[in-house]
Amino acid sequence: MKGTSITKRRSFLILLLVSLLFSGLIVRLWWIQIAATHSFSPHKVDLVKAAVKQRQQAITLNSGRGDIVDRNGTPLTGIEKRALIIFPLARGSVEATDNIKQIAKIANVSEQQIIQLIQNGKSPTPLTDHKGAIIELTESQMTKINQLQVPGILAVTMTERYAPISVAKHVIGYVSQNPERIKKEYEEDWKSGKMTLETAVGASGIEKSFDRFLQGMEPSTLSYYVDGQGNPLRGLQTRFSEAENSFYPLTIKTTLHLDIQQAAEEALQQAGIEEGAIIVLDVATSDVLAMASRPLFDPHDVEIDKGNWQNQAVKQIAPGSVLKTVVAAAALEDGVVSPTEEFNCSGSYGKYGFSCWKKEGHGKLTLAEAFAESCNITFAEVAKRLGGERLQQQAEKMGITMKNGWNTEQLFKMDNFSQVDGEHKGQLFADQKPTDDEGILIQTAIGQRDAQITPLQAANMMAMIARGGEAKQVRLVSRIEYRNGSSFTDFQENELPVKGLDAVVSQKLRKMMGNVIQEGTATSLKNLPISVAGKTGTAQVTHKGEPAIHQWFAGFAPVDNPEYAIVVVAKNQSVTSPNRSFQAISHLFSRLWKKEAQSSLQDVSPSGE
Repeated sequence: MKGTSITKRRSFLILLLVSLLFSGLIVRLWWIQIAATHSFSPHKVDLVKAAVKQRQQAITLNSGRGDIVDRNGTPLTGIEKRALIIFPLARGSVEATDNIKQIAKIANVSEQQIIQLIQNGKSPTPLTDHKGAIIELTESQMTKINQLQVPGILAVTMTERYAPISVAKHVIGYVSQNPERIKKEYEEDWKSGKMTLETAVGASGIEKSFDRFLQGMEPSTLSYYVDGQGNPLRGLQTRFSEAENSFYPLTIKTTLHLDIQQAAEEALQQAGIEEGAIIVLDVATSDVLAMASRPLFDPHDVEIDKGNWQNQAVKQIAPGSVLKTVVAAAALEDGVVSPTEEFNCSGSYGKYGFSCWKKEGHGKLTLAEAFAESCNITFAEVAKRLGGERLQQQAEKMGITMKNGWNTEQLFKMDNFSQVDGEHKGQLFADQKPTDDEGILIQTAIGQRDAQITPLQAANMMAMIARGGEAKQVRLVSRIEYRNGSSFTDFQENELPVKGLDAVVSQKLRKMMGNVIQEGTATSLKNLPISVAGKTGTAQVTHKGEPAIHQWFAGFAPVDNPEYAIVVVAKNQSVTSPNRSFQAISHLFSRLWKKEAQSSLQDVSPSGE
């Protein structure tokens, strides 16, 4: 009897346990399928959305991010294109071979290209050519394609932020995901749900400097839904979402002139400059009209370690004889050299292994002649008279030791705001500590040793000299506009917080720079379609363990009434390489002053807004 009782109790407990487990399973299934479908697990997973997402593919037609335009409002980002979108989920479309043939014929593309995107594609994509550029359709082509109603194939208007063939890539920069930066700089927006950790933020260029203003609306997306067999879900197959706002996103209006920017890009290409930069500034305002950098990079596929995304126009490098402009300015201001005084160049200084580029020497020559011929020996002697402290002071007065880009202590929520991303300061001496050590001083005077400047600083120095000595910050963006075209904020011209140059000294330097072209080291530029003045430079460096040179030209044009300040630098050239900076300057001005281009440049003056 006792054994039977124990057995019954065991059976009852087992039955109770099974009932509880089954009841728990029922409750769990109820919780998953009904009660917690929108907030399952500690991670708050929305099961309904997840299930739908398995049957959905979406493509972003517009990121919702603000656009960047040139001074005339021509888009530099956000180019609208009529595109043919292929959704790989729509496997059933392959069966509609007759319709696909018709689409291919209408779009003037290969039928097989469309089929391959459906069968092998991993995500929705626009049809592109062999260069990766979107194949553009006409309005008529779009209408005819959409009338066929082929599942998963639609013709729509989409916005391409970075076109494969575009200009000013380094100035514009790129965007990427950066969760840590969002937590640090956008904590309020992140916690309020306005941004997620996956939101793309500016990583370089204007995209980074103006990121807070470019963060715009929700993306416009096109979604396509299918069942397990790849057939469209009736009533749900295509959905378009777009946020409407008459004020946002904002537009960043740059000072760039698209015609001049394109000419600068072409000049680098034609001259074979694979590493270097061109800058063109408006002399009157120090506004950037063009800024091109090499090597190029793909903003869709940035390889951070390569560093080719960095803007070489704002990175410091050895200036070579371009720095003799600073030495000459100090000598003229202080009067340490009389106008008729002659120096003797025998080709060698006699110590420190210091010599002139002209081995046999220049013989007797004045300061003006030495500037035109870029005589190292003369400028070593002048630098000794001035001393390290005086050279440092002159470099500061001409903006060499500071960032030249437009900046302010505070702009909206941003402290120490600067328009120009990644800009370096320049220097004459290591750690900005002047010295009267003769060996260091004479090397510094010719732009070697520890001397470093950026092409942007060199261009702004030329603009300063060309307009009579007034020091200004370099402006890259003139305005931020609402979507309706009204002003959100304007950026006025800013003075550079330095003394600048005396007008008389500026006039003397301009004349000396004219002689560089007429009878000095840049006579090959005499026959350009516009008169040019400037200073050449050849900095000796080591590149990949081998001797190399940076080839510089810094100047302005036209000579009598300067409008443009120009700098070209070809970095890390072979010591036997032809002067690629001269080649680039020649192409730039020949391109800009062709009759057909001249009329377009006259439509909008460089300083016009």
